[in-house]
Amino acid sequence: MAEVFLRTLPFFGLIGLGWLAAASRVFPPEGAAWLTRFVFYFALSAMLFRFAAGLDLAAIFDPRFVLAYLSGSVAVWAIGMAVARARGLPLPEAAMEAHCCMTGNTGFLGVPMLVALMGPVAVGPLLMVLTIDMLVFSALITLIVHGARQGGLRLAAVLPVLRGLAGNPMILSMLAGLAWAQSGWTLPRPLDEFLALLGAAATPGALFAIGAGLAGRRLVRVAAAGWLSVAKLVLHPAAVALAAWAFGVPAVAAAVMVAASALPVAGNVFMLAEHFRIAPQRVSAAILVSTALSILTIPVVMLLITTP
Repeated sequence: MAEVFLRTLPFFGLIGLGWLAAASRVFPPEGAAWLTRFVFYFALSAMLFRFAAGLDLAAIFDPRFVLAYLSGSVAVWAIGMAVARARGLPLPEAAMEAHCCMTGNTGFLGVPMLVALMGPVAVGPLLMVLTIDMLVFSALITLIVHGARQGGLRLAAVLPVLRGLAGNPMILSMLAGLAWAQSGWTLPRPLDEFLALLGAAATPGALFAIGAGLAGRRLVRVAAAGWLSVAKLVLHPAAVALAAWAFGVPAVAAAVMVAASALPVAGNVFMLAEHFRIAPQRVSAAILVSTALSILTIPVVMLLITTP
């Protein structure tokens, strides 16, 4: 246990450094937003393109994996929705809480950390998790909010979702990388070195940006934030692990899927909450609490999935 904890500690150390820099005003508040944009549009996109360009789509796409991750995530989403509705929350707020329960920080935290901890075999499953989260669940929350506010779904509500997905640099970089891989071409050495250099900034940049962003968050609605954190850090990986076993997902892919499911609430959930003006403080607190607790829970999950 101690060894696993020490292996994850440097990643959370970078998050802590970002928090300290922002909290002490050495790093200005607006700096976190600009650093996030750099990582999102450039460094992480370069990393994802380079990873995807070395993959065989036929080898990484496994229907069992997709069904298992979808089943486990939908189950936790439904639990989150049911608990929220039982507390009397309107449909858009309930959907946002359900989204918190199963949307992990795969892009900014999962890809850098899990690839470093689990090796290149983690790349394919992580890209699958990212794709499902963005194409299925981000679209789902957007459609629910639009439908609830407009009294039903219309074409005008679907088009912004499609535009958002089409313009997402993570999706575009993964698709471009997979297309390159299918072409059979090898990356020219200067391009490969350029992408490697730019992509190397993704890990420290993303983790530092997470910490800097946490410094501006306030701990409110502690009970709700605590429940959402438990759902994300405990229920989600447990449900996905059960689904992976039920669908017979190969051991390595199942381990990566469970590790990805154990990640804290993603920062882009707050972006959605702020955009729609739906419980942004509650979502912000859930991100803060789940990230803090994940320092302890992720090593436990890593130990469980790597123990024979």
